[in-house]
Amino acid sequence: MSKKILLTNDDGVYSAGIRAAYKSVDSLGDVTIAAPAFQQSGVGRSISIFEPLRMNRTKIDGVDAYAIDGTPTDSVILGIFSVMKEKPDLIVSGFNVGENISTDTATTSGTVGAALEGASYGIPAIAVSIQVIEQGLKFDDLRDYEHDFDVGIKVVNRIAKKVLEHGMPDNVDVLNVNLPHDVEEDTEIDITRLARKFYNMEVEERHDPRDRPYYWL
Repeated sequence: MSKKILLTNDDGVYSAGIRAAYKSVDSLGDVTIAAPAFQQSGVGRSISIFEPLRMNRTKIDGVDAYAIDGTPTDSVILGIFSVMKEKPDLIVSGFNVGENISTDTATTSGTVGAALEGASYGIPAIAVSIQVIEQGLKFDDLRDYEHDFDVGIKVVNRIAKKVLEHGMPDNVDVLNVNLPHDVEEDTEIDITRLARKFYNMEVEERHDPRDRPYYWL
């Protein structure tokens, strides 16, 4: 029986990264795409419990997909329980534009949050992120993000295939895969842990035309 794979992300259903993710797993089984309709970076594992969710069918390069007007976690929940109506064999979240290699980013990442949501149901989950040099790119419209995903596609295909065939490593629920921006086919894969890093947050106060303050984080 063909394996069932749920694909999601936090950069939005139309992002270049999710198209690359699809290419990495489409040969491994039946793929369902359910992802946020819009950019949802930085929302972590947040869930929409105070407003209704809407889901629209769309296409990504001719492939059927579901655009959800909620968070990555919402997308995983609707993908499993409303679209597939069964638990998939694997969840892949990504390719995220921006690495998630430390405690400060991984705990706020919608990409990682979606994978954690899948893991909470006992589903093997892989979060995939690519390093960026210009940090501002993480929050742009990523539909036409220019990046050579070819090597990343091969790496994720290899990892996903092993998980589908052999399951997750012992005592592991989520694989957090981070690809250097200049990754090559012979780049060594290191198994490591999240860096311990603390946010250095700044708050910018501005004023509207009526001189009322508002804030950017």
